[in-house]
Amino acid sequence: MKKAISVLLAASMVFGLAACGQQKSSETKAAGETTAAGESKAEGQSEVGKDGAVWKIGGIGPVTGGAAVYGLACKNAQQIAVDEINAAGGINGYKVEMEFDDDEHDAEKSVNAYNHLKDWGMQMLLGTVTSAPCIQVSNESVKDNMFQLTPSGSSPDCIANSNTFAVCFSDPQQGEKSAEYIGSHKLATKIGILYDSSDVYSSGIHDSFVANAEKNGLQVVADEQFTADNKTDFNIQLQNIRNAGAELVFLPFYYTEAALVLKQSKDMGYSPIFFGCDGMDGILNLEGFDKSLAEGLMLLTPFSADAKDEKTQKFVAAYKERFKEVPIQFAADTYDGMYAIKAAAEKANLNPSMSVEELGTAMEKAMTEIKLEGLTGTITWNADGSPSKEPKAVVIKDGAYQSIEN
Repeated sequence: MKKAISVLLAASMVFGLAACGQQKSSETKAAGETTAAGESKAEGQSEVGKDGAVWKIGGIGPVTGGAAVYGLACKNAQQIAVDEINAAGGINGYKVEMEFDDDEHDAEKSVNAYNHLKDWGMQMLLGTVTSAPCIQVSNESVKDNMFQLTPSGSSPDCIANSNTFAVCFSDPQQGEKSAEYIGSHKLATKIGILYDSSDVYSSGIHDSFVANAEKNGLQVVADEQFTADNKTDFNIQLQNIRNAGAELVFLPFYYTEAALVLKQSKDMGYSPIFFGCDGMDGILNLEGFDKSLAEGLMLLTPFSADAKDEKTQKFVAAYKERFKEVPIQFAADTYDGMYAIKAAAEKANLNPSMSVEELGTAMEKAMTEIKLEGLTGTITWNADGSPSKEPKAVVIKDGAYQSIEN
């Protein structure tokens, strides 16, 4: 059962720069703006928010704590996208306001953040950033029929509810695509795996990778694990993997533990190819990390900051100028997510005076009807909330991510 919530917005007009009438993104683009098929603007909305209404789109993710690299990337990218959208005329002639709440990668705190943003007047949620909090928040947002788009929550359970969609690959997709990439590019045949059996993200990728390894010509010669209670000493697991003759070690977990694995592997003189997934993105931003340890590390990702297309270059330049660092995949997913919300809302001719429930129902339908040319590829969405797009791989060379040509 879905509970209807009426949201009354009474926000004063923003003075200063007067906004022009909105044009389709194929006609006028802010730096790095993406184009969605079927975009249109509501009739009569030639001026931004002329009735005083605004869109209120929230964000939730860790901006403090061990996963803060992910949350900060998402928050920063959402702000860039919102500023671009507002400069180009808003969404259907209405400006966008955003508020981003810290959940410290904690499910209970994420639900508290969701309730706080509801009190603020949130109409749609671009979040949450990590899987476990996303699942909990989705179980709350579905009661309100609040449209929720997670940029990076990759567990299939994140999109189990009809109101929640995802920008990123799911854990099973990452495992499948990783096996395909390693096999098709003939990176290695003897594979060792090290994964966190206590984490749904890591376990989900692991299980899918194992299921797809053999048909891609890969032999899993060692399958080692650790848990959240024992994630600082990996010497035994690495020794077992080396003794098994692994040429490539698959690491489907987060960069914090991966940094320790790379250090301990070097200390024992073991230097296979290391291959990770999107959770590895951010390792170069880890404070105090010796970047030389990551030389040659590969990871599957739909985004590479050194790509030569105009959209990527403009986004990376804007991000570096504003936040003094190179954006990671989580930032790109969030940027695309904000433009997906814009495209779907324009496809359905929505306005911020509609109720949260009305918006949610319309957005669920419109998301399956748009096609986004985003930073992370050409994206369409299935009715189950999952995205369709192609992965890329990057390698770390000289302390920076570099694209791997297919």
